[in-house]
Amino acid sequence: MGYQEISIKLPTDYTEDQLKKTIKRELGITEFNYQIINKSLDARQKRNIHWLLRIFILSDELKGENPEAPLSLEIPHKKRKEKVTIVGSGPAGFFSAYVLQKAGFNTTIIERGCDVDKRDEGIQKFEQTGVFDPKSNYSFGEGGAGTFSDGKLTSRSKRIGKEKQFILDSYIQAGAPQEIAYLAHPHLGSDNLKIIVKNLRNIYQSIGGKILFETNLNDLTNTNGKIKQAELSSGSIETDYVIIASGHSAYETYRMLINRGVKFRAKNFAIGSRIEHYQEVINVAQWGKKQLQGVKAAEYRLTSQNENSLPVYTFCMCPGGIVVPSTAYENTNIVNGMSLYKRNGEFANAGCVAGVNPEKLFGSDTSPLKVLDWVENLERSFYELSNDYSAPFCSINAFINKKEDNAEKKSSYPLGLKAAPLWELLPESVSNSLRSGLIDFTKKKKGFETGNIMGLESKTSAPIQVLRDKDGLCEDFENLYIVGEGSGYAGGIISSGADGIKAAMNIIEKS
Repeated sequence: MGYQEISIKLPTDYTEDQLKKTIKRELGITEFNYQIINKSLDARQKRNIHWLLRIFILSDELKGENPEAPLSLEIPHKKRKEKVTIVGSGPAGFFSAYVLQKAGFNTTIIERGCDVDKRDEGIQKFEQTGVFDPKSNYSFGEGGAGTFSDGKLTSRSKRIGKEKQFILDSYIQAGAPQEIAYLAHPHLGSDNLKIIVKNLRNIYQSIGGKILFETNLNDLTNTNGKIKQAELSSGSIETDYVIIASGHSAYETYRMLINRGVKFRAKNFAIGSRIEHYQEVINVAQWGKKQLQGVKAAEYRLTSQNENSLPVYTFCMCPGGIVVPSTAYENTNIVNGMSLYKRNGEFANAGCVAGVNPEKLFGSDTSPLKVLDWVENLERSFYELSNDYSAPFCSINAFINKKEDNAEKKSSYPLGLKAAPLWELLPESVSNSLRSGLIDFTKKKKGFETGNIMGLESKTSAPIQVLRDKDGLCEDFENLYIVGEGSGYAGGIISSGADGIKAAMNIIEKS
């Protein structure tokens, strides 16, 4: 059977019949099988927005050898006695545990939050009452912070091909749509993720994996660089390896690790706020029309770098999404974004943040503990403005002009908005840079000035970074790995999951 790859253009609302007719016309064949390799939206010309598809075709009417199978993650299995404790059930923690369990290790995931169903109930209660639950919130619980997000599956790293494919295949096995295998910008949506993470947990447990919910890691017993025991809120467990995948919000875990001799350094990070528009405004700016058949909702990504200002960029854009109260701790106030799979909500939101260099922010004293304290104090200051979880906000125009705007605004944020001079709540260098960036964005996107800016976005990335080798092993430790967003080396579902898998494969190679 012959093989050929082709690239074709199709309208945004194309049907499968149109796709097949195009293949027949392009190749002059009648009988074939096909598979989409890549699909991306070309919106460079608003009058001719279309899909670009890369497809491979198998047919007896074609010449050419069949393509080689893509590289896959090889997980050697054998019976093993080693016990591995994994802290955190987000992508980094789960996929490291899953790979190790498939390889024959005895793995236990420690998760401080609740299982996803109980977590979902707790979040709904929080949004209805404003009473924060430390075990059921947007930051902690089964699946990590990513469970209640847009579920983006993009990654800029070019060196995680096998790991990425394993993650995508695992998601599809657990119920994700097949399209995530070929879309240029795939996403799952929080509604799908809540189902997927539960299915993955069941698969993991079916091969012998253990998971302890509502269980905290309190301490580690370190003997000459080797962790022999983990102290949990439910008791002690002996362990041969420890993988910490607690995410970048678990500040008390950071502090415990530092006190136990784990070396960290301050790193560049970003802070700012979240901007929100009506989705139709973004659609018109991107497409020139309010709706585009065959496409859910328009996305955008903006950057701005002006002289004497910090770099400003949009982050984690959620088309058709909502702004959510994603605080990790009581009496702190931060926001994030979330979308469902259909992305059919009334609003669009994105983080709008400025890149911060700790040395420029703090001077010579950039110890990891000082950086953590600074970020945490900033998060507390946003809570103390009103002593609740309402989001301080103003219009984009008000922020640019430093002019208070007390007019009521409609928003997706569930716990209410509080009019405030948001530019005064952020550090001066960040506020000035955001102002410059917003002015730039209003010139780039028609209608951008109609949006609002709200809350504190402080969790774009970890503010500190562990010292480790390329496989995730902590410096001066024999068996301690820190992976995922909390390590300071990864960000997002795919890169975090891949980071966890790399650590797991390193343990497998050693055993």
